[in-house]
Amino acid sequence: MCGIVGLLVKTPALKERLGELMVPMLIGMTERGPDSAGLAVFADPLSEGERKLSLYSGLTEDGADFNWHGLTHGLKAHLDVDAKIDIKHNHAVLAFRAAPEMVKRWLREHHPLLHILSTGRTIDLYKDIGTPAQVADRYDFASIKGSHLVGHTRMATESAVTPDRAHPFTAGEDFCLVHNGSLSNPNGIRRMLQPHGIHFDTDNDTEAACRFLEWRLREGDDLETALQAGFEELDGFFTFLMGTPDKLALIRDPFACKPAVVAENDDYVAIASEFRSLAHLPDIKNAKVFEPAPEEMYVWNA
Repeated sequence: MCGIVGLLVKTPALKERLGELMVPMLIGMTERGPDSAGLAVFADPLSEGERKLSLYSGLTEDGADFNWHGLTHGLKAHLDVDAKIDIKHNHAVLAFRAAPEMVKRWLREHHPLLHILSTGRTIDLYKDIGTPAQVADRYDFASIKGSHLVGHTRMATESAVTPDRAHPFTAGEDFCLVHNGSLSNPNGIRRMLQPHGIHFDTDNDTEAACRFLEWRLREGDDLETALQAGFEELDGFFTFLMGTPDKLALIRDPFACKPAVVAENDDYVAIASEFRSLAHLPDIKNAKVFEPAPEEMYVWNA
């Protein structure tokens, strides 16, 4: 059992309050996921030639005292890459103008215990072990700004409680997924994708779904076509919530065993596993509140 939350704001002024509105949603899902928590937030994109990486230093010897500025000096000395760093506890967002694969290769060679959480022009990602309230406080989620986000609280059922197995999962650039449920065929999905050169970082079933859907997007599918392929290939019980630079998408399996509730009005679209995580939102009494149907696609534009 896990908890999912999503929030997309339609009113520009609410972009400044995205994190403030989201934190009670995430904490409201504590009983569904006390082991770990995380979120991915999408904001204004960097310029075309720029990229950013979300990084986690908790597995390194120095942990939260990791020498992030030494890392940026190393990038300049070895690759002649100028980078900016935004540090929050044992996470940091590294922004630069260079090919991301070159930078990631250098990071793996020189800082092998540093975990790369996400890559893109719009996405920042934070996840860690601890209760939702602890994680939200550790990374100051309440101050986060942007157009939309995807969050998760985890109760582990099929893999270890570690930061890298927490949600959201990412693949490629600017794509993330959170999951409530369990898949019965993640190993078959892995065997399908590995001949295409797709590498897996964990044994988590959610990673298999994330990499499958991103692979379909990379192969040329639009989001709706990729989700339809997911209905055909992914077996098990699931509610998936996904984020891209300009969309928030929700699907449930054909049996709709895992709960989800949507509230939508002129100002926002909010999604959670239970209504109690939506009850505090402004003007919720006038929102359209509904339960998503099984095997249907719900896609909202940012």
